[in-house]
Amino acid sequence: MADQISTSLWDDTEAAGWTGELGPRIYTSRLLGRDRSLVLHGGGNTSVKLTGRDLFGEEEELLYVKGSGADLAEITAPGFTPLPLARIRRLAELPALSDGEMARELARRTRRPGAPAPSVESILHALLPGRYVDHTHADAFIAVSNSPGGSARLREIYGRSVVYIPYVMPGFDLARRCAELFPRERTDETIGLALEHHGLFSFGETARESYERMIDLVGRAGAYLQRRQAWQIPFAPGAPLPAAPRDRATLRRDLSQAAGRALILTSWDDEAIRAFVGRDDLAALAGRGPATPDHSIRTKRVPLVGRDVAAAVADYRRYFEKESARSPQELTMLDPAPRVVLDAQLGLMAAGDSAAAAAASAEIYRHTLEIILRAEALGGWEALPTADIFDVEYWELEQAKLKRQSARPVLAGEVAFVTGAASGIGKACVAAFLERGAAVVGCDLNPAVETLHARPDYLGVACDLTDEGAMTAALARAVRAFGGVDMLVLNAGIFPPSAPLAGLPTEQWRRVLGINLDASFALLREAHAYLRLAPQGGRVVVIGSKNVPAPGPGAAAYSASKAALNQLARVAALEWGRDRIRINSIHPNGVFDTALWTPEVLARRAEAYGLSVEEYRTNNILRTEVTSHDVAGMAAAMCGPLFAKTTGAQVPLDGGNERVI
Repeated sequence: MADQISTSLWDDTEAAGWTGELGPRIYTSRLLGRDRSLVLHGGGNTSVKLTGRDLFGEEEELLYVKGSGADLAEITAPGFTPLPLARIRRLAELPALSDGEMARELARRTRRPGAPAPSVESILHALLPGRYVDHTHADAFIAVSNSPGGSARLREIYGRSVVYIPYVMPGFDLARRCAELFPRERTDETIGLALEHHGLFSFGETARESYERMIDLVGRAGAYLQRRQAWQIPFAPGAPLPAAPRDRATLRRDLSQAAGRALILTSWDDEAIRAFVGRDDLAALAGRGPATPDHSIRTKRVPLVGRDVAAAVADYRRYFEKESARSPQELTMLDPAPRVVLDAQLGLMAAGDSAAAAAASAEIYRHTLEIILRAEALGGWEALPTADIFDVEYWELEQAKLKRQSARPVLAGEVAFVTGAASGIGKACVAAFLERGAAVVGCDLNPAVETLHARPDYLGVACDLTDEGAMTAALARAVRAFGGVDMLVLNAGIFPPSAPLAGLPTEQWRRVLGINLDASFALLREAHAYLRLAPQGGRVVVIGSKNVPAPGPGAAAYSASKAALNQLARVAALEWGRDRIRINSIHPNGVFDTALWTPEVLARRAEAYGLSVEEYRTNNILRTEVTSHDVAGMAAAMCGPLFAKTTGAQVPLDGGNERVI
């Protein structure tokens, strides 16, 4: 849990580096985003009121407000959307306005084409005094607000420093309510708004003033929790959770089936999580709802406690169909799959369309866990009624956003495991699968694989695949990171120095077969348990060689190992079809931008064919060079819908070879 109450991170030297009209606004927005107890994953928003000039050179007051979805921790100038201040303020005078109409009006009035959609709270930002306005969903504030007598507690904490707004769903109705209450209840002491069950607003004439007022308001809530022994929640040390990787993969399959598409499942496990999932009253606590309705967009109404996905889906549908006032058309938008799972053996897990989305849901619930326990220490955790949660989850603006994002990358929600990933074809395969939306685990003997990419959908594992224990552990890490393995690319291999069969050392023969064949056999065998649980069916791509159909002199060990691997793949295709696993091979030739083809090897092979190096590079019917990116593209395509009904195929990728044709 967070050990310290939020404090000001303002630094005069840092601040001086943020120049220009938006500089101070960007700086303090990032300060807020840096503190994860204040805002998470697109939550919260900030604004500044500036004067600009239109095309006629006339001055116009503009509201620069954070665009929807932008992350305050990394926001830059393009993340703020300029709006005409006077026009936006006038919207609050309307007696009624649907949130859809409000969003369309805000979009029409944007002063910079291509700017992100303005925050749904833009009107509220326009109404509040002060040039700068900050808004957070601070953990400390929510813990107090969601406890028994939360409204009275907030008044005890803040007195006349804030105007109190009972819960209203974000959007036009909230702005209209604030427009009515704020002028009437504001005093000379007022520095912000307290939106019950939602969050805090602060304002000021300078970026620092508004920011430090926010820190002050959050700090008062934290101090209140401290005084009532509700800040530091002790956790007894717990043993590591005894989870089997296959249990995670099974759960992911069930969640994906409920969602109707493949989902990534990420896992979190620390001391606080172990204590929380081990509580006898876990189901009762977790079943009361999310910290704020905004969080339900990421975490849904309640987490699944245990692994009975079918029961959770039935409960979700039962409420939606019988108790909520939703139209038949809205029923078609229903996605009943839980997004957060709490389990005594698996810990905290979260599902999402991408690794980033899953991690965001997990982090949000990790903070929710702390909020719940602090509210419990005040007398009990109280979330908003379920109807309010559904109103946000199936809010017209949220559904419109989901429709805009509905064009998923072809491999979104799926997991690829690539061997020999540190260089050459393997490295290109990692990039190709990431580009198509998959999460990727890259495995290689070279430790450089661990830092190949710095992004949430990539895990690099340094591993000797000839060590079965290390290989099994690498698969388990993949399942823990992303929930399963859907696609396996068998690429790791070596190409030894050329040697005639009569002079081939036994040690070299065994080494080549051990790496190129035996390690792939063991990996196939161990991966089967996960591939058969792949939500959209498992896929294996074997990176073979032209030497399978057309071996070359001096490459006996390499040719034999690749031919044996090809036969192994054919047998697997026959045996695993019943498990919805398809296995196909690519036979490349002359892929010279790989680690196998050192300048020395390339020169020797060219000499063996009586060709120059340049002639050898394009020694095929099409007189073209085949690259690692060509092979990677084919591997990714074989895992996509184009090859959905193909298994046991062998595809040459060699520019055309007379011996193969």
